Amino acid sequence: MANQRIIMLVPGGIGDQILVFPTLADLQGHYPQAQIDVVVEPRSQAAYEVNAVVNQVLTFPFRAKKTWRDWWSLIQQIRRGQYDIIISLGESGAVRVLLWLTGVPKRVGYANQKTWGLLTHPATLNKNQYAAAMYHDLLQGLGIKNEYPPLFATVNPADQAWGESERLRLQVQSPYILIHGGSSKMARLKGINKIYPLGAWIEVLHTLNAKYPEISVLIVQGPDDQEWGEQLTAAIPELKRTQPPSFGKLAALIETATGMICTDSGPMHLGVALNTPLVALFGPTDPRKLLPPQPHFRPVKSPTEQIGDISPAMILSQVTEVLHG
Repeated sequence: MANQRIIMLVPGGIGDQILVFPTLADLQGHYPQAQIDVVVEPRSQAAYEVNAVVNQVLTFPFRAKKTWRDWWSLIQQIRRGQYDIIISLGESGAVRVLLWLTGVPKRVGYANQKTWGLLTHPATLNKNQYAAAMYHDLLQGLGIKNEYPPLFATVNPADQAWGESERLRLQVQSPYILIHGGSSKMARLKGINKIYPLGAWIEVLHTLNAKYPEISVLIVQGPDDQEWGEQLTAAIPELKRTQPPSFGKLAALIETATGMICTDSGPMHLGVALNTPLVALFGPTDPRKLLPPQPHFRPVKSPTEQIGDISPAMILSQVTEVLHG
């Protein structure tokens, strides 16, 4: 139907946004004339710098403490948009009430015993699968039952030009391996340790330099892990280090990398969306739910669920497989 308006509520971090990209792409494929908007947390809106499907990104602090006036403001904003379809990743009864109060005719969400008729198009929730597939299952409520398409990100030409200029400035030539080892403030607040020990990183990088002297190494840090990047380059002065000023510019560096070593993080999902071969380090989280089962995306899972217990040898063996593959 022409001129339909669709809005999707996507709480969560940068990684959750990228994991929902296949769902948004399939929506566009089935409703090619529709305008698709999203509501995300302020910290996550940068993900849409690499998404060409979404028309408008609205922000709402889903995880912050809120009053009923905050919720009512969101409901009114959605009502003014005159949407035909609203889709939500949330599973709580409160989210279902929120969808019902918007008055949107088609309300899509995960079904359970607390649906209470508030959803017009419920979908089955299956958490025992890759998260992108789980999110895509929401579309079954709309009768869309094909498999999820691959993650895909679009880097705009201006960011690609910045990436090329930054590599020239740093004298980083292809082939190069990109290292992203930081962790977000949200993960730290939740008590999830995704920081791999500095000494182990140094051992990994020294071994890489000795084994593959023809491959450059580029350290990419975010706003939350400047100290980590500084410590690495202090220990190994020949390393190149940068801090991209935007998510799109980070994508430009990942897109042209030969390979990537990272922790379980938003940049890991971006690497998958850009089809860059990568090795990802996992502590307590389950890689089967966060990486697609493809041979050029290699998880290294801690034997104890503590990321610091991953040995450098475990990482290096997977890096060798990825590079030779």
